[in-house]
Amino acid sequence: MKLPELTPCEGIDGGFQVKISMSFPLRWVNSYVLKGQHGFTIVDPGPRNLDTEAEWAHVFQRLGMSFADISDIVVTHHHPDHYGLAGWMQQQSQARVHMSARSHQEAIMMWGGRASTAAMEHTLPAFFVRHGFPLEQVPGLVAHMLQAYSQVNPQPEITVIPIRENACLELGGRRWQPIETGGHAPGHVSLYEAISGVILCGDAVLPQISPNISLLPGSDAQPLQSYIDGLQRLRELEVAWAYPGHRNPFDTFHERTQALLTHHEERLEKFRQLIQPEGSTSYELCIAVFGGKLGIHQLRFAMSETLAHLVELVRRDRVWMSETGQITHFIPLPGIVTA
Repeated sequence: MKLPELTPCEGIDGGFQVKISMSFPLRWVNSYVLKGQHGFTIVDPGPRNLDTEAEWAHVFQRLGMSFADISDIVVTHHHPDHYGLAGWMQQQSQARVHMSARSHQEAIMMWGGRASTAAMEHTLPAFFVRHGFPLEQVPGLVAHMLQAYSQVNPQPEITVIPIRENACLELGGRRWQPIETGGHAPGHVSLYEAISGVILCGDAVLPQISPNISLLPGSDAQPLQSYIDGLQRLRELEVAWAYPGHRNPFDTFHERTQALLTHHEERLEKFRQLIQPEGSTSYELCIAVFGGKLGIHQLRFAMSETLAHLVELVRRDRVWMSETGQITHFIPLPGIVTA
């Protein structure tokens, strides 16, 4: 086990960034420890496995704390690398676990129905196949998705984060404004403190890399639109320091939100230009943009990202979606010239 890095947070007295290990290519997720008068708050504890449990034991030892000192756990969104250890940590500490109602709904949809035909490991492969995904890749996709269950169990009992005007969370000795955005994950919550200009932004805004935007069956039908709407709201904030879920803290929050908005407009145009006059499947376009040598983990997210952009092009009346056969095709609208 590689010992996790523990770094004091600029602008958050008693706050630490903790790098908890996760799988390639991201390698680590940022958890945050906030010290308050009535105990510690853990933000996004990370995925559950034996290594990450041991990493937290090391962190507690270095900070001179124990499970009993944890009063609250905040989960920015339901993805396993953020949500996974929340239930286990709650069992050890009896701490409250805070997440948005929508994020909890997504967690139940993703991780609460194992062995059900409605479980995501059944519905997502079928959804992909309708969009041209090769049948021979389905067993690998199902096996990959089943691996996530061990990272998220046990699941926590939650306290719902209030999402309304003037709502606040008093955690770690500070008053945080919860800001809910979508796209990367429905119900994603960032925590913003206006007086200091500090934001714990989870995966809503990341430096260097673009958060994955996924279209999933049963979830947000327009994830890219949701993500763009959220970025436009977030870029209006006065942010001095941003603490993201991946990579390192940064002080160029406004510039980064604008760069992400520009990136997705460029990506939309790239997809539009690649669509053939007779129509293209999502899988064909996915391979054209992301390449044909992806592992199953990366391919899953590339497919979902491709679909998110294609349905946004449909929403904008740039292409139309033909579902007349067994395989769905995206076709340029008359008058729209493709390369």
